[in-house]
Amino acid sequence: MQFLLVAIVAGPLVGAAAAFLPAPPGLKGKSPEQAVLRHGVTVTGAVLLAAIVLVLGFDHDQPSRMQATTDISWIRALDVRVHLGVDGISLPLLVLTALLAFLCALYSYYKMPEGPSPKAFVALLLVLDSGTLATFAVLDLVLFFLAFETVLVPMYFLIARWGGGARRAAAWKFILYTLLGSVVMLLGLLLIGVKAGTFDMVALAADNGRGLTASVQVVAVLAIALGLAVKTPMWPLHSWLPDAHTAAPTVGSVLLAGVLLKMGTYGFVRIVLPIAPDGMRTFAPYLAAFAVVGIVYGSLACLALVRPGNKGDLKRLVAYSSVGHMGFVLLGIATMTPTGVNGALFANIAHGLVTGLLFFLVGAVKDRYGTADLDTLAGATGAALYGRAPRLGALLAFAAVASLGLPGLAGFWGEMLALFGAFDPAEGLSRPAFLTFMAIGAFGTLLTAAYLLLVVRRVCMGGPRPEGEPRIADVQGYEFAAWTPLVALTVLAGLWPAVLLGLTDPAVQKLLAGGTQ
Repeated sequence: MQFLLVAIVAGPLVGAAAAFLPAPPGLKGKSPEQAVLRHGVTVTGAVLLAAIVLVLGFDHDQPSRMQATTDISWIRALDVRVHLGVDGISLPLLVLTALLAFLCALYSYYKMPEGPSPKAFVALLLVLDSGTLATFAVLDLVLFFLAFETVLVPMYFLIARWGGGARRAAAWKFILYTLLGSVVMLLGLLLIGVKAGTFDMVALAADNGRGLTASVQVVAVLAIALGLAVKTPMWPLHSWLPDAHTAAPTVGSVLLAGVLLKMGTYGFVRIVLPIAPDGMRTFAPYLAAFAVVGIVYGSLACLALVRPGNKGDLKRLVAYSSVGHMGFVLLGIATMTPTGVNGALFANIAHGLVTGLLFFLVGAVKDRYGTADLDTLAGATGAALYGRAPRLGALLAFAAVASLGLPGLAGFWGEMLALFGAFDPAEGLSRPAFLTFMAIGAFGTLLTAAYLLLVVRRVCMGGPRPEGEPRIADVQGYEFAAWTPLVALTVLAGLWPAVLLGLTDPAVQKLLAGGTQ
C-alpha cells in the first residue's frame, strides 16, 4: 500500500516528463496532438485506478490511523522527512483530485482549449495533479509547503496561455495573491518546526500544542491562516478568484474550484486545528465572522450579477458562489467541534463535485452560445435550454439545486452540519457569537437559493426556438462520460452521507483530541 501511495503522488510527475517524449509506435493515432492528449487520459486514468485500489485496501475499521505510510529521512540537519500517509480526512480528497484530473483530461481529449502546444498543456495538467495529490498525502510541514506551492506555476500557465479574455492580468493576480500568502504561511510553519523541534505533522498533532507556548501558537496561527485563507479563498482575500475563473479554460476552472481551493481548508484541519489549538481558539471567532460575511457577500454578488441589465457573466457568478460555499467550510472549522469539522470536510467534497460539474456545464453553454453573458443568454425569451437542449438544461438545473443545498443531494449535509456546529461551538468559544454566525449563515442559504433559481429561470426557461434560428447541440457522448460520475456521486453523497462521514468522523475525533483516541 505504501508503494501504491507513492505511485499515486509521483505518477503524474513522471507522466508530465513523458508527455514530451515521442509517442510509441502504434499509439500515435491520427496526429502527435491526439497522441499526447491520449497520454494525459492514460496517466490520469491509471492514477485514478490506483486511488480506487487504495480505497479498497484501506482499513475502514481504523480510519483514524495513518495508513500506506512512507517515512524516509530527507534533510537530516533539519529533520525534514519524506513522510506520506492517508487517513479518513485525506483519503476522500485524494480520490476527488484523481477523479477530477481524469475527467478533465478526458474532456480535453475531445475539447482541447484553444492555445499553444497540447504537450505543454498535458504536462502542466499532470504537474498540477501531482502537486495537489502530494498536498493531501504529505505529513511533513516543509513538504506540505513545497507541494502547496507546486500547483501555482502550472495553474498560472493554464490561465495565461489557454484562458480567455484578460487572461494574463487574471493569471498575474492569481500568482501574486497566492505567493504573497504563501510567504507568510512559510514563516508560520518554520516557527512551529523550530520551536517544537520537529516538522512531522503526526508528532505535532499528537503533542496537540503542548510543546508550544500560547504566544508562539497565536503568531503561528495568524501567519499560517493568512496563507491558507488566500487559497481558500476567504473574504476579503478572495478578489483573485472571480478573475481567475472567468479567464481560465473550462478544465482550469474545474480543477481550481474542485481541488485547489480545498488545499487551503485542508491545511486548517490538518495543521492549524491539531498543532496549535490555543492559537486557533483565539482566532476562531474572527475566522467565523469572516466566513459568514463571505457567505452573504458571495450571495449578494451573485444576485447582482444575475439581475437583468447588469451584464453578469455566468462563469463569474459560479466563481462568486464558491466564496459563499467555502464560507460554510470555514465556519465549520471555526467551531472546533467534531460536528462542525465533519461538516466542513463534507462540504469540501460536495463543493468539489457540484461546482466542478457547474463549471463543466457553464463551459458547454459558452461553447454553444459563444458567450457566458447572462443578458445575452437570456435575450428576449431566455436561452431556453429545456426546449433547445433538454439534457443540458436538466443537468444545469440539477447542478444548481445541488449547489443551493437541496436535501437528498451532497450540498445539503455539509452546510447543515457546519450550522449545527455553530449552534454548540467548542468549549471556550462564545456561544452567543456563534449563534449569531449561525443565523447569518442560515440567511445566506436563502440568498443562495434565490440567485441559483434565478439562473435556472433565465438560462433554462424561455419560449420555443424561433423559426430560422440554428439548433444547438445537446449533451455529447464525451460530455456525458465526463459529467455522469459527478452527478452520480452528488446523489450518492446526498442519500448516503455515512459513506463519507464514516471515514472522516473517527479521524476528526482523534485529531481534535490530540491523538489520544
